[in-house]
Amino acid sequence: MQLNASDYLIFDKDTGTYIENPEQAVRDDVEKHHWLNVGRTIIKDWRLYLMLVPMIAVFLLWRYAPMYELLACFKIDDPTGVTPVADLSYRGFTNFQTLLLGGDALSISFWRAFRNTFLLSFYGLLFGFPMPIIVALFFNEIRSNIARSIYQVITYLPKFISTVVMTSLIIMLVAPWDPTTQKEAGIVSQFLNQLGLISDEAMKNGLLRDPTFFRAIYQISGIWEGAGYDSIVFFAAIIAISPTSYEAAQIDGAGKMAQMKYVVLPSILSTIVIMLITRIGSLLSVGYEKVLLLYDQGTDVMYTTADVVSTFAQRNGILGGLQGLASAAEMMNNVVGMLLVIGANTIARKASNVSLY
Repeated sequence: MQLNASDYLIFDKDTGTYIENPEQAVRDDVEKHHWLNVGRTIIKDWRLYLMLVPMIAVFLLWRYAPMYELLACFKIDDPTGVTPVADLSYRGFTNFQTLLLGGDALSISFWRAFRNTFLLSFYGLLFGFPMPIIVALFFNEIRSNIARSIYQVITYLPKFISTVVMTSLIIMLVAPWDPTTQKEAGIVSQFLNQLGLISDEAMKNGLLRDPTFFRAIYQISGIWEGAGYDSIVFFAAIIAISPTSYEAAQIDGAGKMAQMKYVVLPSILSTIVIMLITRIGSLLSVGYEKVLLLYDQGTDVMYTTADVVSTFAQRNGILGGLQGLASAAEMMNNVVGMLLVIGANTIARKASNVSLY
């Protein structure tokens, strides 16, 4: 590219000479004192930047520092777990080949865990994602601020219960009936039995010891836990809608359902798309804590529907000493999640001109 003097200088007709372009002089001054201006901004707003320090520390310690351990995916396993990752010798993509194409019991167990992870996440997306939107729509229709506040607090509370307490509560609600000790079944088990949805044998054995019921229990408890809290974003988008939009719809004869369909939902469509993309990004990120606390580890039959990639990695990596295979399993899980985010974002950008990036 050829530069001309006119790009930086302008001709002054009064003096008959070229002088520096004022706009270019401003740009040069800004570029020259860029870091000085950055320093002044930091000093001026030092309180805001100080609040960033804990978040940066968390990301460095819990997000970036553990990435070094991903090298275990490409190295020989150390059953003792004593040898540092840096001292282990490389073995290439053998761990990935063992999981994907091994054909042995370990490979079969991994594919089963991968399938369960996808199904649990897919059902959670299918049934769990619309629930916060529905809850937010209900909140918007409550005219009493006091009643709405009470209902919101009630629906938000389960999110602040720890995973251990929540799973303990679930176990109590679906506890089996023990005829020897005359211990009654959990209230949910009794209710389902009275409705004829489960047999006496299922109530006696326990719902959490039957692989058939695990996914339903996991999804229902997940909706109960997060539907209210996740509705905050959608409710904030709904209350930001201009009242004139509702008035115009009412003039056209639109009722409540028509207003939701033609006013509310189109107005919060961008929020729904962005939240959907982020939800798809975590489609395969099923944490091991809740699953590990719910299923009965003494019963291998529960692995058919309850074992996920995280519990597979925990069982084989920490307990089995196969750190390389466990790291490879988690890495493949995360790579697939990243590809899902990219794909969902691309589709959303082309379909609705709304995307995350």
